[in-house]
Amino acid sequence: MRILIVEDEKSLASELKQFLEKEEYNCDVAITGSEASELIAINPYDFILLDIGLPDYNGLDLIEEGKKYNPEAYFIVITARGELEDKIKGFDLGADDYLPKPFSLLELLSRIQAITRRKFGQKMSIIEFGDFSLDTNKRHLQYKEDGVDLTKKEYKLLSYLVLNKNRILDRLQLTEHIWGDFFEDDYDSNYIDVHIKNIRKKLSAFDKTDWIKTVRGIGYKFEI
Repeated sequence: MRILIVEDEKSLASELKQFLEKEEYNCDVAITGSEASELIAINPYDFILLDIGLPDYNGLDLIEEGKKYNPEAYFIVITARGELEDKIKGFDLGADDYLPKPFSLLELLSRIQAITRRKFGQKMSIIEFGDFSLDTNKRHLQYKEDGVDLTKKEYKLLSYLVLNKNRILDRLQLTEHIWGDFFEDDYDSNYIDVHIKNIRKKLSAFDKTDWIKTVRGIGYKFEI
């Protein structure tokens, strides 16, 4: 999943980026409101972590912009300003959570995971399909009592498909949401297809069900 960190305190922005990327999220950073505004207008994000006290912007205004260009993005307001009025205004504008500084990085991660579960209609962190169990917190796939050996990229791709079950996802969506920017050093035209082929092979070693459907000329759909 892709996250935009909007934070003018560079050391904190760097710390958040390093922590979340270690947790397998793709992160962009904006130090100013202007940078954030530009990124929000051109990139799809799953989460936007937003500091209110920006040097050139009222951070709350970015929520309105974000809802216009990234209607599916979730906003977590992160700020040292704890006034009730700011908090209420943020929620009124569409913020999904509010985390005052200082905060624990693990608490931030927990809140992101909780919002993700709500977003995809999950009550628990474990998603079951057939005899497979996908643990979105531990980032692990299991078949009955056996673990399924997936690479990090294979897991990210499979989990994104599973979370969006029964929804057609095109190759551009998959690439942007799983790996960030569309063009990477190792990107080629069948990048997604190769990973899907490998995932199918690993799943079929345990269960012959064709979980991942190819939608010709568009992309893929995970059917449950």
